[in-house]
Amino acid sequence: MSVDARTQDKALRLRALLDESVLVLPNAWDAGSAAVIAAAGARAIATTSAGVSWALGLANGRLSRAEMAEAARRVTAAVDVPVTVDVEAGYGPTPQDVAATVHAVIEAGAVGINLEDSTAAGGPLFTVQEQAARIRAARHAATEAGLPELLINARTDVFIFQIGEPETRLDEVLTRTAAYAEAGADGIFVPKLLDLAALHRLAESTSLPVNALAGPGGPSVAQLTEAGVRRISLGTGVAQAAYAAARQAALEVLSTGTYTTLDSSHGFNPDGLFSH
Repeated sequence: MSVDARTQDKALRLRALLDESVLVLPNAWDAGSAAVIAAAGARAIATTSAGVSWALGLANGRLSRAEMAEAARRVTAAVDVPVTVDVEAGYGPTPQDVAATVHAVIEAGAVGINLEDSTAAGGPLFTVQEQAARIRAARHAATEAGLPELLINARTDVFIFQIGEPETRLDEVLTRTAAYAEAGADGIFVPKLLDLAALHRLAESTSLPVNALAGPGGPSVAQLTEAGVRRISLGTGVAQAAYAAARQAALEVLSTGTYTTLDSSHGFNPDGLFSH
């Protein structure tokens, strides 16, 4: 596989963004949402796998590798900023499955991935050793594909799926973080861990940038930054808000015949591009 200079440059830019400051990522789910988010000033685009699934009329977790890669290709074609893709658990349990997924993502023009350690929704998780082997396979595949700079954000689902007793979860995350870093991960993502003291402990324990999943009712970007978080994403939040707006607009026009929900609609121009 041949990776062009533009893709390599984007990979380096994505890494530089994490080195320079806190990277905030309002997740996109298709090319149009990616274009809107980039136009709003996002310095990189991250996809949400659940949002991509919904956009294709599928339930969360039902994407195939080919469907994910094609969606990623449309996103990378729509924006000039680096794109990192949620590849769920790698579309198969083995290191070879993960390697195939990395090749597909790179071929689609993306320069980063999220790779989770759940064997299925709700758990259980891959063992530390199994997931470390899968991360090593991802790193090797990226190098083999000509993009050793691919940013691998390792996601652990200890908190989101409440694995183990509450008092043991942070220690499990710390153990996994150390192993994933040694295997070649470039970041650690712990969805549903929003306790600021725990995030601070995690950030202090590792050289990996810590990614937090932000949302309504949780700590602000400033608070997460103060705790040592370096990458902040919104997961399905933006997609959920967009679908909620679509539902509300439909309910209003079908029930009352009015259109006030559309008052704050995004601008449109005849060229089909999103206005600022």
